[in-house]
Order: sequence, then C-alpha cells, then structure tokens
Amino acid sequence: MIFDITTFTLIHTLISLIAITAGLVVMGGLMAGKRLDGWVGLFLLTTALTSITGFGFPFTALIASHYVGVISLLILPPVIYARYRKHLLGSWRGVFVVGTALTLYLNFFVLVVQLFRRVPALLVSAPTQQEPPFVVTQVLVMAMFAILSVAAFKKFPPQVVKPFQ
Repeated sequence: MIFDITTFTLIHTLISLIAITAGLVVMGGLMAGKRLDGWVGLFLLTTALTSITGFGFPFTALIASHYVGVISLLILPPVIYARYRKHLLGSWRGVFVVGTALTLYLNFFVLVVQLFRRVPALLVSAPTQQEPPFVVTQVLVMAMFAILSVAAFKKFPPQVVKPFQ
C-alpha cells in the first residue's frame, strides 16, 4: 500500500464526503430542473473513486460495503453514458436521474453504517447493526431517497434536441 492505513482511510473518507456533498447538490439541481454539469462531474468522479478505494482496505472476505461498491460501480457506467454520450436525451434522462439518486443513496447507506460503527452513542444503540435504531435509520434514509428520486424525476426536464443552425 502506498499510504499507511490511517492516511488511506482519511483520503477515502474525504473522497466519500465530497461525493455525498456533490451528490446532494446534484439532486437539488435535478429537483430544481437545473443541470449542474460541474457538480455532476465531481459527483460521478468522486463516487467512482469512493467505490474503488473501498477495495483498497485489507480484507479476508467480502462484506456489505464491498457489495455496495460493486453495485455502485455497475450503476455508474450507464449513468455516465447517459450524461456524456447520450446527453440525457429520451429515456437516458431517466437512466441518469434514477442512477444518480441510487448511487447517492448507496453512498448514504454506507455513511450510516460507518456512523453506527464509529460514533460511540450510535454504536451502543445498535452494536450489531440489526437493532431497531439502525434499521429505522436506514429505512428513513431509503424513504427520503425514494421521495427525492421521484421529485427529481418529475422536475428534471427532458432535454431537447436542437436542430443544426
């Protein structure tokens, strides 16, 4: 490993927090019917880096965060293709909006897991992450993202093909 584990964890965490922040800005833009191209690029890049760097930690078996990373890395190519190759035209708009919301949700899912593992009060309330505080929190986060996704899908306008001038 190029970095010691503490430095690597810090870098991974910072990238993850940037991805979540950028993703929230992007979702806000979608719900406002606006394209925020710079934020979209930052979100997609840092989300990919978050998933990729998640595999840089030592492990002996695949755990939930690895599966989340794999799912995210499978969703990102169609989202990137929809945005940069298909320019959000037709059904690609939906692929972009839903994929963006889903990858942001997955980042949040892992954030909640990490908070329940690292914050002492949360760790005590759900030491195995099967207790009601953890489950209720994850259900509320999922419901919030479902609502945000529907709002973004409804509010983000379809792209119009402009004829050559």
